[in-house]
Amino acid sequence: MTRAVRLGPRSLLTLALVSAVGVVAFGWPFLAPPTSRVGTHTQDAPWLFAGLLVLLVAVVAAAIAESGLGPKAVAMLGVLAATGAALRPIGAGTAGIEPMFFLMVLSGRVLGPGFGFVLGNVTMFASALLTGGVGPWMPFQMLAMGWFTMGAGLLPGPERTRGRTEVRLLAAYGFLAAFAYGTAMNMAGWPFMGAVASNIAFDPHAGVPANLARFVTYCLATSLGWDLGRALVTVVLTLTLGPALLRALRRATRRAAFEAPVTFEAPER
Repeated sequence: MTRAVRLGPRSLLTLALVSAVGVVAFGWPFLAPPTSRVGTHTQDAPWLFAGLLVLLVAVVAAAIAESGLGPKAVAMLGVLAATGAALRPIGAGTAGIEPMFFLMVLSGRVLGPGFGFVLGNVTMFASALLTGGVGPWMPFQMLAMGWFTMGAGLLPGPERTRGRTEVRLLAAYGFLAAFAYGTAMNMAGWPFMGAVASNIAFDPHAGVPANLARFVTYCLATSLGWDLGRALVTVVLTLTLGPALLRALRRATRRAAFEAPVTFEAPER
């Protein structure tokens, strides 16, 4: 049986801290009351929240420093992150053709939620360097992809659910999570539109219901087609390539024996 890569308590604590800060970073337009002074800093917020990158790097450093990610697991992390980063530019500029998402789903399923979160972060960071997409939006992308990959590792029944049932479960998750990723990234950029589209932009003086209606309109008008394409591509690739890739990942994980203890035999006399 393939065992997921487990992270230690320090890594899990850092992951929880980053996720909590990330929820605030993504959702502050709906968390701050209309009378809050936060709305006066909407143009500064992307750079302030870019400080999340420091915490995200801390997650990776803490995970690698602990015994949960030994040299073999780090090598697996590097291979999968490089593959995901290479897949991302394939669909650049084409609506929703983003094959890296299905790889993240399958990797998170096999290697576990902790490893999946780290993999999502590292993959998005590497792909941003590869495509030149470095900016204040990058920490948001890294965090959202980390959640996306981690969620696959949290799906129920990894020991009992195999075969077609597992592939269908992963395809359904990939479909829904692709929309969730797009919605999260919309939430990251929507408050900073300013006067570009005032009828659907964030209004710091409006209440939560009004801003929620604006946000839904913004998502429907700007990204529904892209998110649908991403979701469908993830489903198709998961259903067609998923069984073979799951077997390959599980075979590689078993052979690597990430958590096998290191023993030293006494020399013969």
